[in-house]
Amino acid sequence: MPTSILDAFEDLSGTAREGIECPSCGSGNVAQVLGDNGGVSYVCTACGHSWS
Repeated sequence: MPTSILDAFEDLSGTAREGIECPSCGSGNVAQVLGDNGGVSYVCTACGHSWS
């Protein structure tokens, strides 16, 4: 179990989201984040591309 929020983020950053691929590079290493308007956005941890 992670001892801090940073450890938890590191644990999750190496995992691919099931069924979601980056439309820019095709990587499965995608993080789900809260968007500016309260909606859900995605960020590719491989290339940095973001989309919603």
